[in-house]
Amino acid sequence: MRVPLSWLREYVDLPATETGRDVQAELVSAGLEVERVEQLGAGLKGPLVVGKVLTIEELEGFKKPIRFCTVDVGTANGTGEPQEIVCGARNFAVGDKVVVVLPGAVLPGDFAIAARKTYGKTSHGMICSGDELGMGDDGSGGIIVLPPEHEVGTDAIELLELVDEVLDIAVTPDRGYALSMRGVARETATAYGLDLRDPALLDVPGPNAFGYPVQVADPLGCDRFTARTVTGLSPEARSPIWLTRRLQKAGMRPISLAVDITNYVMLELGQPLHAYDRSRIQGAIGVRRAEQGEKLVTLDGAKRTLDAGDLVITDDRGPIGLAGVMGGANTEIDDTEGTTTEVVVEAAHFDPISIARTARRHKLASEASKRFERGVDPEAAAAAAQRTVDLLVLLAGGTADAGVTQVISPSAPHTITIPANHPDKVAGVDYGRETVVRRLQQVGCDVYGQDELIVTVPSWRPDLTDPNDLAEEVIRLEGYENLPSTLPKPPAGLGLTDRQRLHRRVGRALAGAGYVEALNYPFIGTEVLDQLGLEADDPRRTVVTLANPLSDEEPAMRTTLLPGLLGALRRNDGRGSHDLALFETGLVFRPTGQEHKAERLSVDRRPTDEEIAGIDSALPRQPRRAAVVLAGAREQAGWWGKGRPADWADAVEAARTVAREAGVELTVRGDRHAPWHPGRCAALYATVDGEETLVGRAGELHPRVVKALHLPERSCAMEIELDLLEQAGAGAPAAPRISTFPVATQDVALVVARDVPATEVEAALREGAGELLESVRLFDVYEGEQLGEGRKSLAYALRFRAGDRTLTVDEASAARDSAVALAGERTGAVLRS
Repeated sequence: MRVPLSWLREYVDLPATETGRDVQAELVSAGLEVERVEQLGAGLKGPLVVGKVLTIEELEGFKKPIRFCTVDVGTANGTGEPQEIVCGARNFAVGDKVVVVLPGAVLPGDFAIAARKTYGKTSHGMICSGDELGMGDDGSGGIIVLPPEHEVGTDAIELLELVDEVLDIAVTPDRGYALSMRGVARETATAYGLDLRDPALLDVPGPNAFGYPVQVADPLGCDRFTARTVTGLSPEARSPIWLTRRLQKAGMRPISLAVDITNYVMLELGQPLHAYDRSRIQGAIGVRRAEQGEKLVTLDGAKRTLDAGDLVITDDRGPIGLAGVMGGANTEIDDTEGTTTEVVVEAAHFDPISIARTARRHKLASEASKRFERGVDPEAAAAAAQRTVDLLVLLAGGTADAGVTQVISPSAPHTITIPANHPDKVAGVDYGRETVVRRLQQVGCDVYGQDELIVTVPSWRPDLTDPNDLAEEVIRLEGYENLPSTLPKPPAGLGLTDRQRLHRRVGRALAGAGYVEALNYPFIGTEVLDQLGLEADDPRRTVVTLANPLSDEEPAMRTTLLPGLLGALRRNDGRGSHDLALFETGLVFRPTGQEHKAERLSVDRRPTDEEIAGIDSALPRQPRRAAVVLAGAREQAGWWGKGRPADWADAVEAARTVAREAGVELTVRGDRHAPWHPGRCAALYATVDGEETLVGRAGELHPRVVKALHLPERSCAMEIELDLLEQAGAGAPAAPRISTFPVATQDVALVVARDVPATEVEAALREGAGELLESVRLFDVYEGEQLGEGRKSLAYALRFRAGDRTLTVDEASAARDSAVALAGERTGAVLRS
């Protein structure tokens, strides 16, 4: 909302010394977002005067039409002689009054004016257009032609109100009243402690039976409709300068007198209006829901197919306008032929939600819809219609018809009961009852009661619905800057939960292992699930779809962390970083089909445990996971030797790194699962509540997935569920006890069938070795002819240590033999000779 300071002063007697910056500071303190103060006419310097065109000589021989003019500027040039000016515009004629800038003047943009020779003539000044004076678009696209009543030599700076300050306010959705001069003036008057001259306080005649017939078929969509008629309008009447200038400063383009007046009143009172050419309306005006598929050509010339949810204005032919959004072309005021002499003025109040949906459905945002969807004062409709009628009579020579139509659906004012000390409790400040009552009355509320206040909310504040809204009004008017700064006092003994601690430990461990954290949006598109090669019945295809997504390309919540991480891998690789190891920890969203609509809770008390549980049950399951992706070199090459590319084993090791933070030993088995390579995919198991449970997968990605997502070759990934690891673990891992006694190392090479997993052999060795075993490490895998077909050799290094003594050779050998014996029993392993 653009608010000219000169216009604002009509409603509030601001001190003459107050600048736009001063008003900006006061309004910002009151809670309005004043983004900037625009200085109109900054650097403008006269003489800039009204002139009369005396002669026009057409200059020939140039690429474009050029005119040599003489213009009477009175005594402004110091001689009284006609001023000679060269001009290329052609929208003026001899006898027209124009705006002339004389040598010595400076126009906006530091454009100094001087006499100069051009096109073979000397031009002593310029005949000005609106753009050259910083006035914006006036619709003419050329030289400013003034009404004939203005005297030659009059100061045009004052006449055109070229010097002013304009406050640019970003109006939030809950403050629709600030989309009007009336609303901003009320806030200004309150901020300065001054009286408000309310422009809506007009004498309005009551409804009678002589007004234009109106039939409202949908009282829920339109609860108030006022219609007034003005006849005898002068077709030659044009908008006066003061009116066009106020519209331009407010960011609107002048069109025609009738339309300009409706726009002016909308800016002044916040009530959108529409003026119909009475001669083009057939029958009574109606308000109803559109029939599915009905057609309407709106004022912008677009032919629109209407939806059954659209609220429309009709006559006997059908729709003549989209209610609260835009009028129809078939009843448009004719501003080209000048044939409109009778108008019907509409001032109505429409349902905000209905207007918002219609505007979005048709992608047709307008000044009217912007106000209706934020909430318009229904009580201002009659005053706005009266103000429009008065201006049409004053400026267009019309006659107000005696008929007044008002269709009103009965409604009671909204009242709120609030304890007098409620704002004190919310703010932590002792305001007192008198301050609370005074501030609420300044907002426009009627307040009754002592300890318990009964507050009647003003019609222009539909956003005030509960006690906390009223508390906010008191606090903001008293000044947010006056609230004391206090630190919250958390109760003793509370800290991070076990889940939070595990989350942080996992992040630190992966970062320590060389991974870089990449935080991604939790939104995905269904196309990426196809690129990952998921089967049609894969549970990861069951997604939660957002009603209002940030992007239409990503309307769903993620069911796996991999799409975001792989996207980050692709972007970084495309920008030259080819050796990558990324990780992310976060939630995924896995609907169960048992979700239900959550109950809306009250804000005046803390919800009960049962209510919180009910909200939780309405949500999809949200397990916390960790995932990594790798590509390029895992170990860099250098003077120390060759590097090593990342492979599936690194992804599995990342899973073990995560599991160790939960105190869990993983069991790794071969698997086939998208999006991993069928021969290089590992399923990760842990013991949860006594049962072996799948907790994640790791390995190399399928080549088709790599190609579809444009990833580096042989990219690897791992994803594991932290919540299951937390259940499987024994809490935070205990610090190891350091033994001062030496270690005894025993190596064994076991021959097993090729399809026996190394992890099963390792598990048997651990169990068979007993308490003396400190660690076991697979350091070699061999397959050869001497072993036989379908056989392989696994070489392990076993480390034994006791905490209270030095082990003997016999003790270490006995532990080794026990481990080998159990491995042979479990897996058929035999010692390699």
